[in-house]
Amino acid sequence: MQPVGAAAPLRVDIAEKTFRSSEGVSMTALKDLAFEVRRDEFACLVGPSGCGKTTTLRILLGLDTDFTGSFQLPRNESSRIAAVFQEPILLPWRTVEQNVRLALPKDMRDTDLTPLFDSLGLSQMRSLYPSELSLGLARRVAVARAFAIEPAMLFLDEPFVSLDEQTAERLRYLVLAVWSARPTTALMVTHNVREALMLSDRIILLSARPAHVQGYFDIRIPRESRSPQVMSDLARSFRQKFPGIMRGELGQP
Repeated sequence: MQPVGAAAPLRVDIAEKTFRSSEGVSMTALKDLAFEVRRDEFACLVGPSGCGKTTTLRILLGLDTDFTGSFQLPRNESSRIAAVFQEPILLPWRTVEQNVRLALPKDMRDTDLTPLFDSLGLSQMRSLYPSELSLGLARRVAVARAFAIEPAMLFLDEPFVSLDEQTAERLRYLVLAVWSARPTTALMVTHNVREALMLSDRIILLSARPAHVQGYFDIRIPRESRSPQVMSDLARSFRQKFPGIMRGELGQP
C-alpha cells in the first residue's frame, strides 16, 4: 500500500490472488482486478456469489497480504479506515455507547455522539447491552461505530444480509442519511443489484471467478430523486448494459 494525497481516490490493482486447498489444489480468486473509487464517492462491488468480493475487501483492509499487485487508500487528516461486516461483532459486556466509543482514538474520546445516535435511532439504547438488541439494531451500532471515527475510507461487507426486507430497507435509508451528512469514500460489497442502485454513485460489476471488472454502471441521479419509477428505469438500463446478468442472479434489481 502506498500513501496518497488527501484528494486521491481509492485505487486497486490486484494482479492475482490465489488460494491453495488442503489437498494442494491451486484456485485463482482474483486476476487482473483493477478499479478506482473517486474521493467521497459511494461505490458498490457487485458480482456473483463466491466471485471474490469479500476477498477483495479483506485485501484492502490489510487482513490478507498474500497477493500480487498493489492498492492505494484515500486519506484525510487522520487516514482512518472503518469497516462494517456481516456480523456486528459487539462486545457483549459493553453497552451500546461503550462499544462505539471503544473505536474512538484518544483525541476523539470526548466526542459528542448524540447527533450520530439520533440519526441512527439509537438515542434511547445507549445504555443497553448487545444481548438486548435485535440483529437490526446491532447492525445500527456497528454502523455508528464505523462512522464515529470519521474515516477517510469506509468498507461495508453486505451489512444488510440476513435481515428481513423491511428491516434491511430501513437500515439502508439510515446508512444513506448518515453517509450523506458526513460523506466519505465508501466501498460496499453486495450481491443485490437493487440495493446497489439505491445507494451508490457507481456500481463495479465483477465477473465470475477469477474475478475481474466486467464493467461499470455510473448513477448521476441524486439519491433523493430515485423514486420507484426511477429505480425501475435504472434497473432496466442496468440489464440493457449487462444483458448476460440474469434477473435474480445477483439479487432482484
